[in-house]
Amino acid sequence: MPAFLHKRESFFLLIALALGAVAGAVLYLSRPTTLRVAVGPRDRVETHLIQAYADALARAREDIRLEVVPYDDVRDSAAALQSGRADLAVVRPDVRLPENGLTLAVLHDEALIIAAPPDSGIQAFSDLAGKRLGLVAHHGADQPLVASLLAYYALTPTPAGAAPAPADPGGALPAAAGSVALVPLHASEVAAALAEHRIDAAAVIAAPSAKSAARVVQAVEAASPGRGATIVAIPDGEAIVQRLPELQAVTIAAGTFGGRPKRPDDEVKTVGASYRLMARSSLARDTAASVTQHLFELRSRLAAMVPTANLMKAPDFDSAAEATSARLPIHPGAVDYYEREQQTFLQRYEDWVYLVAFFGGGLGSAVAWLGQRLAREQRARIDAVLDRLLAILIEARATQDPAALEALAVEIDGLVIDVVRHARANDTDARTMSALILAVDAARAAVADCRRDGAPVRERSGRVLSWHPASGA
Repeated sequence: MPAFLHKRESFFLLIALALGAVAGAVLYLSRPTTLRVAVGPRDRVETHLIQAYADALARAREDIRLEVVPYDDVRDSAAALQSGRADLAVVRPDVRLPENGLTLAVLHDEALIIAAPPDSGIQAFSDLAGKRLGLVAHHGADQPLVASLLAYYALTPTPAGAAPAPADPGGALPAAAGSVALVPLHASEVAAALAEHRIDAAAVIAAPSAKSAARVVQAVEAASPGRGATIVAIPDGEAIVQRLPELQAVTIAAGTFGGRPKRPDDEVKTVGASYRLMARSSLARDTAASVTQHLFELRSRLAAMVPTANLMKAPDFDSAAEATSARLPIHPGAVDYYEREQQTFLQRYEDWVYLVAFFGGGLGSAVAWLGQRLAREQRARIDAVLDRLLAILIEARATQDPAALEALAVEIDGLVIDVVRHARANDTDARTMSALILAVDAARAAVADCRRDGAPVRERSGRVLSWHPASGA
């Protein structure tokens, strides 16, 4: 065995290195996971919500941290997720759906809300044929969404300056064959446009509870002779979603826009879009579960800063299999949270725990064997010195040769030097040192007695000395 292993410091160094490796592994596993989240467009409510979430995670010192990366448009944030430049992203599926994106949570739904004066004759979406629809757009994708719905009902959108084709000119054309003129407006222009007969109804894509939706409905009411407004239904939402899976079927609850009188007086079916927090499909399952869990656990804190946080919800699904195979698939980690099937630490790292226990047990056995081997070699070394001292005692009694006695005395001095050096480098118990002292004294006494050439042998009493008073106490 190498000489350096005989030193106590080397043994302790091995133990320190092993403990350092374990501490490093624990530190690595317990450090927060930082994720990049792409958000667009800038200065929208979604950006404020995700930034508030990132700040709340940092203040709470959670195991997840977010690095918010703002973009100019929701298309750009989706592209960042698809290209791998972000781990999470705020996505509006009808604008751009990243191929590797899986839903964690629905931040909020936005519905197509169409309000018309009661005397306009517009009760359903198909009644818009031959009409002029004022559109209060908040995003560049709002008009394409309306155009897709018009196409579903075989209606053709026309530029704002063109007159829509009549719904039924002389009975030659069915109502569904008409066109709809889309007139872009600001919310503040809706009432005037209705009063001047530039539009027949107004539309906005927004959360039903949002102020922007309420403003449009109130403007239609203000321009109507009876101060009322009809919320136009799109009852074929489920069928539309089958053809346009990036859209959502949305229900506007009765009384959403006021309760005296109740507006609407009954729930209204419509369709719309959703803003979703999506993760790349390769994101670890437990990490996705933690992001989703913290998002909903911190909802009350987020709502105090960004009221839209109250609109967050879980995606609709009936089973885990349905969730991961839906038209807008849900991340398995998010499903774990929603189904309350999140893995514990032992379940998550079961394989690693088994391997560490297996190899750790082997390492512990090796260290124990090494310690025993070192202790055995230390004892063997001392036993060899004791055996030699006893042999010198017998040899000294058996000779009167001065040269032989001198050689034995020199050998005894060498053994004493070796024992002292060994005792300085290693812990030696008091009983062993006492035996060594007795053996040295006896050997030296035998040599000294034989040198006196026949003089009476002195009786000697063994001096039991302890080099470790604390241990002998």
